[in-house]
Amino acid sequence: MKKIFSGLLVLSSVLLLTACGSDKKTDSSESAKTDKTSETSDVTSAASAQEYTDPSELKDSYDVVIVGAGGAGMAAAIQAKEAGANPVILEKMPVAGGNTSKASAGMNASETKFQKDQGIEDSNDKFFEESLAGGGGTNDQELLHYLVDNSSAAIDWLDSMGITLDNLTTTGGMSEKRTHRPSDGSAVGGYLVDGLMKNIHEREIPLFVNADVVKINEKDGTVTGVNVKIGEEEKTVSSKAVVVTTGGFGANMDMVVENKPELKGYVTTNQAGSTGDGIKMIEALGGQTVDMDQIQIHPTVDQTKSLLITEAVRGEGAILVSQEGNRFFNEMETRDKVSAAIIALPEKSAYLIFDAGVKERVKAIDFYEEQGLVKSADSLEALAKEINVSEDNLQTTVETWNKAVADKKDAEFGRETAMDNDLSKGPYYAIAIAPGIHHTMGGVKINTNTEVLNTENKVIPGLFAAGEVTGGVHGNNRIGGNAVADIIIFGRQAGTKSAEFVK
Repeated sequence: MKKIFSGLLVLSSVLLLTACGSDKKTDSSESAKTDKTSETSDVTSAASAQEYTDPSELKDSYDVVIVGAGGAGMAAAIQAKEAGANPVILEKMPVAGGNTSKASAGMNASETKFQKDQGIEDSNDKFFEESLAGGGGTNDQELLHYLVDNSSAAIDWLDSMGITLDNLTTTGGMSEKRTHRPSDGSAVGGYLVDGLMKNIHEREIPLFVNADVVKINEKDGTVTGVNVKIGEEEKTVSSKAVVVTTGGFGANMDMVVENKPELKGYVTTNQAGSTGDGIKMIEALGGQTVDMDQIQIHPTVDQTKSLLITEAVRGEGAILVSQEGNRFFNEMETRDKVSAAIIALPEKSAYLIFDAGVKERVKAIDFYEEQGLVKSADSLEALAKEINVSEDNLQTTVETWNKAVADKKDAEFGRETAMDNDLSKGPYYAIAIAPGIHHTMGGVKINTNTEVLNTENKVIPGLFAAGEVTGGVHGNNRIGGNAVADIIIFGRQAGTKSAEFVK
């Protein structure tokens, strides 16, 4: 029986994490020292204690070493174990989950059983074309085809493990309801992490936290394992394959500004561990990177706590208004275009306006209320006073929008999706937002087998990668809901292919 110890996995309120290498538990006094970029999590369920493998149980050798315990890493571990391999997960942070814990909208997938059950006619071709258009046509089309074509199977795979995503909504750039959420409409991140962790435990897959991988080792061009700092010691762990799932670099502001100088000064929604470590280690082995300057800013981010306000708020009917109280753009356009429209306003910020109906359909709003981000009033007139916008303009804006919903035609800005419900059910609500750094589309280059390619486009034997550490699949703009699809679909593939390599 493996020794285990508990750590606090905070999936609600405050996520104060440090990238330490100690084997002791992190408490609030230690983690309060972290910087503002990681102060809060934008998902909520309840804080839950998770159990991790005791550091003394770390062995000298495994079939597959997985670096990073976010969604991609856990999916890879489960799939590798199912394929008969002996995997281990090494996570540098004090808790598992990574940026997956902060995911809010859902997971995009097409031709799923849940869509069919609800009479939603969707197709892989439509999903592909809309993702390609959203990425400015610059996506790696082989990777994108793989993501789309395997999305329905990934939804089934999750469901088979008790992770059911059967509540459907829409995100910007999508014409169909293909964003799959938990049954109650809550944020996907905490639910997904809890479900994956449960399956990790059931399969007795060792998962070490405060285990900072600092080097990927190779001999004669083939990967042989890693060096990891755990406790006060740096150990060499041998393996026949290494899967890197360390996420992007959205919390490494030096790296962000190096690749996109105009983002200096922006807040980031990323958790503190997203510092680009995996990319740097792979580059040291001659790995190729792509699209490193393609860094997404999300249009709806609270600027006081760096909290992302889920796209599902707009997907369930909210509108955006300026400080004058007027709509100014199609809220369901792609993230890059909505962000640009907000930045073009004189105040470079806006308000999300919604009613009680939207609040009922998007459970994440309860968390935003707990964080003090939501203004409310019984009437639009009172709400306008609360947020200091023109009462007449806001009233007219909402009346015009409600008529557009009734007519199924947005004559002002051409919105065609998320128009199932008008804004007529009081109370009314507002959240102040502006763009913030959210996702790094660039990263290491992989093929559809998740094998890492070197600068000569040749496979580095034994080295695999999945999730936000990779580049190419999203092009120059990621569609909301495609990140969770990315981590699960390519995480599964990395687990399968690394296990095959080991045999």
